[in-house]
Amino acid sequence: MNAFSSMQISATGISAERLRMDTITSNMANASTTRSADGSGPYVRKIAVFQEALDENRNSAGVKPVKIVKDNSPLRKVYDPNHPDADKDGYVTMPNVNVLNEMADMMVSKRAYEANVDTLTALKGMFSKALEIGK
Repeated sequence: MNAFSSMQISATGISAERLRMDTITSNMANASTTRSADGSGPYVRKIAVFQEALDENRNSAGVKPVKIVKDNSPLRKVYDPNHPDADKDGYVTMPNVNVLNEMADMMVSKRAYEANVDTLTALKGMFSKALEIGK
């Protein structure tokens, strides 16, 4: 592991957290979408899945996004007979997005993003000091 691999690991963490934040934002924006563009039903919550990235020597090289999967938790049923997407009993199938959970996930992702940025900043400072010593 060389000195720059730590920077690479933090950079992959920043990229991964950005993807997770984008996914969470999409979930929150569609929290009340009862009909998809193709008419197949309500929006289904999505989750970003990551995996450890390894270099050619099987050392950690950070994290890489693997895929974005649909959450299999059940969709919510809300009684609203006046809604255009209500079934014959007056129930509307709503997305399986809980805005409070998404906000909590967003805060965790934000903290992880900030931690990676702080790590990059500290590494940059260490490299600068090393260059000053070498003068």
